[in-house]
Amino acid sequence: MFGSRSVEHEVSVVTAAQVFSSINKNKYEVIPVYIDKEGKWWSGSKLADLKSFKNLQLKSELGLRQYRLSGIWGEKKLVSVDGWPKKEIIFDIAFLAIHGTFGEDGTIQGMLEMLNIPYTGSGVTASAVGMDKVIQKALFEKEGISVVKYVWFNKSEWENNKKEKIKEVEEKLGYPAFVKPANLGSSVGINVAKNRKELEWAVSVAMEFDRKILVEEGKLGIDEINVSVMGNEKIEVSICEQPIKGNKLLTYEDKYLKGGKIKGMASLSRLVPAPISIKLKEMIQEMALKGFRAVGAGGLARIDFLVDIKEGKVWLNEINTLPGSLSFYLWEKSGYPFSRLIDRLVELGIERWQLRQKIQFSFDSKLLQK
Repeated sequence: MFGSRSVEHEVSVVTAAQVFSSINKNKYEVIPVYIDKEGKWWSGSKLADLKSFKNLQLKSELGLRQYRLSGIWGEKKLVSVDGWPKKEIIFDIAFLAIHGTFGEDGTIQGMLEMLNIPYTGSGVTASAVGMDKVIQKALFEKEGISVVKYVWFNKSEWENNKKEKIKEVEEKLGYPAFVKPANLGSSVGINVAKNRKELEWAVSVAMEFDRKILVEEGKLGIDEINVSVMGNEKIEVSICEQPIKGNKLLTYEDKYLKGGKIKGMASLSRLVPAPISIKLKEMIQEMALKGFRAVGAGGLARIDFLVDIKEGKVWLNEINTLPGSLSFYLWEKSGYPFSRLIDRLVELGIERWQLRQKIQFSFDSKLLQK
């Protein structure tokens, strides 16, 4: 499943194309399910070809049909909603490759849970927490994990008390400050504010994408180090990477538009493994495992850190529960070729579904008879 109503729509298409090209086709029958920007579900063999997406207005000319889930509990079935005769597609597990809203935020996970359908990646709660940068920071703080100082507010609070919010930012954080929509990824809507005028502008941009805004302390001379964590109850951590930034923050262009075709997040310039000390690497990996466990993540996640390499200080920046390109470039150098990584994510999705079958969800209280 890929695409969906998200600013990361195109990134999701690239991740799906990478999965299609690397999955073991002798082992799996792959059914592409593309969710367009209007929220409609489509399937057809040509969706496995990235060239089909040069024009996102694709419909019947590609031989596609529109589908929906059957909606019956326990039934892993797609049913066509247009044309005749009706067509059904039976599947075993939903492999999720949707980034951002309506895919990474717990919404599609909740629908699949309601229908008792196995899927890859984190569950509802972890996905929702991982999507909200404010909630995850509060949770990390509660677990004793270091994060940079921050301020957050919603749109109405800013509009009604702008002067107070500006004062809070300037007194608590100072400049420069990073301004972000609380619930987006891929660096969309993020800007650096070096003074009050830029702060107001950056907040106005962020509010185009979310009603909840996060403002973070902008530490100087800081590097970014990322790592990936994988598993359910038994978890493991990848090697570290150091992204190379074109500007003072990683932009959408840095992440996706520098490496040519179908590379996605793998196109970002990076040093793998990151050129850091063993002590610092182990500190980051330990914090990553703790952060993954804190939000209750499953399957695979990428966890991003801000690091003062000279001082040996580390702050957990954010967790991405469904990262671009599934962070395969980190796992390739950790002993998992991409095809094996896909195998492992399928295994973990089925494992998590099997564990949930052992949980009691109902209780016969006889309340209504009484």
